[in-house]
Amino acid sequence: MAVPPPTEGVDRALVVMAKAPRPGNVKTRLAAAFSPAEAAALSIALLTDTIRLAITVPGVRVGLMCQRGETPLVQLAVRDGVAIVEQLGGGLAAALASTFEQFLSAGYRRVVAFNSDSPQVSGDALRDAFAALETADLTVGPTDDGGYYLVGAKAVHAGLFEAPRLGTSGALDALTERATELGLRVARCAPAFDVDLPADVTRLARELEASPERAPATAALLAGWRRTRRLP
Repeated sequence: MAVPPPTEGVDRALVVMAKAPRPGNVKTRLAAAFSPAEAAALSIALLTDTIRLAITVPGVRVGLMCQRGETPLVQLAVRDGVAIVEQLGGGLAAALASTFEQFLSAGYRRVVAFNSDSPQVSGDALRDAFAALETADLTVGPTDDGGYYLVGAKAVHAGLFEAPRLGTSGALDALTERATELGLRVARCAPAFDVDLPADVTRLARELEASPERAPATAALLAGWRRTRRLP
């Protein structure tokens, strides 16, 4: 589907990065503790809650970026009004580049790409990411494993996501180094964590046990796993 144009009062876009929740296609680094079906169920819950969080941010168009042909599968977790857009090319770098190219060219003034693995992030962090773009060229939300859970910009910067360490523990450093090479001013948002490893699942379960309203679909799934001792 094409990127819908901005409407009056809505010229910012918050775009969630998504993969089709097929067993064996998502959360493969959880294989030591969870089956492919369980990893896929977790992926659906995380995406559901991420979209739920995104639509609470006022004055933004919520979009979802997925690989070509995956739209029917990611619709499992998408609410009405969310624009599903297919990326140009494969892989995370292409997804990020497509997000900024497609949404900025459609007329949005500020765009934030947000992962689907951190539904516990506060709405304030997302609002701050857009606010930072008043003075910065790029805004990033660091994760404690050396990556980032969001990146925002107000212009397309060719080659920004071509760093070889994208998707690794050095992803944040690679991005900021590349941004420096391009002469961009970078602002950092509040740090968070994402769900890549079994220990991350346990950490998220503990946080959501105290505050399940932050990510209700994920909280319910993980509570069931805790009762059946499925968590590591």
